[in-house]
This record gives sequence, C-alpha cells and structure tokens, in this order.
Amino acid sequence: MGKILVTGVAGFLGSNLLNKLMSEGHSVIGIDNLSMGYKRNIEAHLGNDQFQFIEADVTEPASFSGLDDGIECIVHLAAFKIPRYGTALDTLQINYRGTENALEFARKLNCKCVLASTSDVYGRNPKLPFSEADSDSVIGSSLAPRWAYAVSKLFDEHLALAYQDAYGFPVTLLRFFGSYGPHQHLTWWGGPQSVFINAVLNDEVIPIHGDGSQTRSFTFVSDTVAGIYQSIVRDEANGEVINIGSTSEISILDLAKKIKELSGTPGELKIEFVPYESFTGKKYQDVMRRIPDTRLCKKLLGVEAKVSLDDGLKRTIEWQRQVTA
Repeated sequence: MGKILVTGVAGFLGSNLLNKLMSEGHSVIGIDNLSMGYKRNIEAHLGNDQFQFIEADVTEPASFSGLDDGIECIVHLAAFKIPRYGTALDTLQINYRGTENALEFARKLNCKCVLASTSDVYGRNPKLPFSEADSDSVIGSSLAPRWAYAVSKLFDEHLALAYQDAYGFPVTLLRFFGSYGPHQHLTWWGGPQSVFINAVLNDEVIPIHGDGSQTRSFTFVSDTVAGIYQSIVRDEANGEVINIGSTSEISILDLAKKIKELSGTPGELKIEFVPYESFTGKKYQDVMRRIPDTRLCKKLLGVEAKVSLDDGLKRTIEWQRQVTA
C-alpha cells in the first residue's frame, strides 16, 4: 500500500495514525480544518517530503480537488461527535457531507475507503458483548439529541456499503470503543478520561454524569491505530464492519478513582454527580454498558488490545501533565 489520504489528520486518531503510517514508510496526504484538531499534533511531520498537509473542510467537495495522483486508500476519520459542543444539525450535516465527499472521491479513484464509525451505533442494546453481525442497533428517542451522532454514523455505514455495492470499490467500517491516549482532546470531546485527568491534576472536582455506575471499555490509542492500520493493508477487511476495542470493562466512577490513584496527586478525590437532566431541556439518554465482541478483529486483522488500562492511563496522565504544564 502506497499513498494514503487521511481526513481529520490533526485530530486524536488522525495524528496517531499519521505517526504509524510514516513509520511504515507510506506517503500521506492529510486534510483537516483544525476545528477540533491541532497543528501541534502533526508538527513533527510537516517538514517531511512524504507528508502533505491541507487545511480544508471535508464537507466541501473542493477540498479533494487536485489530489488524484497515486492515492491507494482513503481513511475517513473527520467527524463531529455527540452534540455537546454544537447542535445536532452540526453532527448530522458534517458527518453526512464529509462521508459522502470521501466516498465520492474513492469512487472517482476506484480506491479503498476505510471509514471511522462508533460503538454508539449499538445504542441501548442490553445484550453484551456487541457483535458486528448479530447485535441490533437500539437507538433511543429522536427527542434526545445525543442519538444524532449514532444515527449519523449508521447512515454513513449504510452509505459506504451502498457505494461499494454500486461502484465496486472496497470499504471497511470500523466501530471504535473508547479510544484514549496522547493527543486526545482535553475536553468532553476527548472522553471522560480527558476531563477526569485534568480535574485531578488541577485539584478540581471531577464531574460524573448520573451516578457513575455506567460502564465502558477503554482502548489505548496504539491498539486502536493497530486496528486501523491493518484494515488499510489487509484485503481481508474489505467489505467488513469491525469492532476495534478492549473487552475490559470499568464503571465511570471506578475510572475516576483509578485516575486519582495513578496520578499520585495529594489530597482526597473530589466528585460531583451531575444529573442527566442538566444537559438539555430534555432527558439525556445514556448507555449503561458498552463492551465489544472483538473476535472478528483478531481473526481478520490479527489485532487485539494489548495495553492494560493502568498502563495506558499512566502514559496518558504523563502526556496530559506535560501538555498542560
């Protein structure tokens, strides 16, 4: 596999994937409008002849103009997440338009497209672990804006598979579970661990939504990137929907306690429980458990999560301590 186009290259996953691709000798074109990503995440590669950075918006078709030469795979990571920082309209329009443009470009080039999806597409399905082939998407009420993200990604998945069927180029859909690590966004956009680490390092109160009994599986970014990379280079991934994540489960309350312990900071753990009703005028609908079935990932990609939560959090805390010093 030669030249790779990565959208959202200056974001969390994009910049970590860039590091991997460059280390493996690929040429990379990266697109990012820097709305949620940062140039500092990719600055180590900006002077490399094998990397071309384009500051542009993937929702604009013109952002892909003039990039036809030698691209063998498009990795579409640019997206807008659960509407906490903007509106559901942002989430729906940005995700649909960006994905359609990436797929249109893949159709034009007749090249592979690897699309970032999310574990959120499983919704409120109570049957665990979540299997790509057997688990239904159980989406909550349309009156709860948080489901706009899951719905947008489900649409993106169906759109990608429809493009594959109609035009014959391969797509791979990756459902990520709780990735974290260096270059993560330092707000809720990056996940609860980002916010919790910041609070602990600054001796502030950790805000916990609900009662903290909801559980998640957290995946260190090197394990996530290993899955993305193998999806790019392996034909076995073509046409597949694949969970990428760890099967280790922890409650959000226990995550806060663990971060406090691993940080080595003085003083007592400070926690504030935040009612879901405070998010919007309507009741916020959370997912109480979210654990992947990762057998397909191991079978097709040869990848399984290797970094323990303790080890990954230690590395992330140290990185976050440095960038916020």
